Amino acid sequence: DLTAFEQISFGWSSVFWLSVAVMCMFIRDLGYVIRIRVLSGDRLSWIKSIRIIFLWEFTSAVTPSAIGGTSLAILFVNKEGIKVGRSSAIVMATSFLDELYFILMFPIILLCVDSSGLWEMSGVSSGVSKSLIWFAVGGYSIKLVYLLILSYGLFKNPRGLKYLLMKCFKLKLLRKWRHSANEAGSDIIRNSYELRHMPFSFWLKTFGATFFSWTARYWVVNAILMAFFVLKDTDWATQFLIFARQLIMWIMMLIMPTPGGSGFAEYVFSTYCRDLIVVPQAMQLGAATLIALLWRGVTYYPYLAIGAIIFPRWIKRKFGKKNPSAVAG
Repeated sequence: DLTAFEQISFGWSSVFWLSVAVMCMFIRDLGYVIRIRVLSGDRLSWIKSIRIIFLWEFTSAVTPSAIGGTSLAILFVNKEGIKVGRSSAIVMATSFLDELYFILMFPIILLCVDSSGLWEMSGVSSGVSKSLIWFAVGGYSIKLVYLLILSYGLFKNPRGLKYLLMKCFKLKLLRKWRHSANEAGSDIIRNSYELRHMPFSFWLKTFGATFFSWTARYWVVNAILMAFFVLKDTDWATQFLIFARQLIMWIMMLIMPTPGGSGFAEYVFSTYCRDLIVVPQAMQLGAATLIALLWRGVTYYPYLAIGAIIFPRWIKRKFGKKNPSAVAG
């Protein structure tokens, strides 16, 4: 709806808040870089850590949200000089920290925010609202089950993970790598032992980096809304409500089969957040759709562009010629 553009006022305030949105994404990526470097025991340099994060984000952007870039992240870490077993342990630890953030924050949000603020949107039917609730519950359930399995394998029974790995490499297609898989399984057991005996300060730093990364990401929408529209209220309660809805949206996107949640992300944003924008009700959908595209323009599309540049070069450098074996992890 072209008339949605009439509701936009662009000035120096808009420039400031757009800069804040970009800065939030910078903080988010910085937190990821710090975390993976700490998990590697500083074996990964800053440049390698940055490259891994951008490759990881690129593959997350082009694969379904339910899969993400985790499956290829082990390869990225390994090819930057870390053994397969330790690479697996690092990636599993990052997944554990990410899921722990969601598992803790979702119930906190439900306790702190009134249910009507989370699920009742003006101009949205009760049927759509209920479907969004079920999407959120389904996504959270998947994350909870995954976290429990991951925690059991990483901290309680890493031998079970090795057993599962060896079962997979019994397949005819993978059988010739069975010996390497056995070594990788042994490395996972050893590195799992190391992770279990890491000091509290180690987990405090890595979870702190995780907390700031995800939290900064969800403040992006707050900054974009402040840049272009006047919110119904400018108090902290409204700002936190926007943040809360962002986190819940991300949980909903988990069960979407499209790459990066494309399509669904824009739809659910325009449905879920439009009532927070001060425009005539007939204009809310158009304005929210416009903001959804701006939001994805800051948080999603840049990784496609960056990945399209570095991913082919990385592939050529790592696989275009004989690559030395990864150094000891």
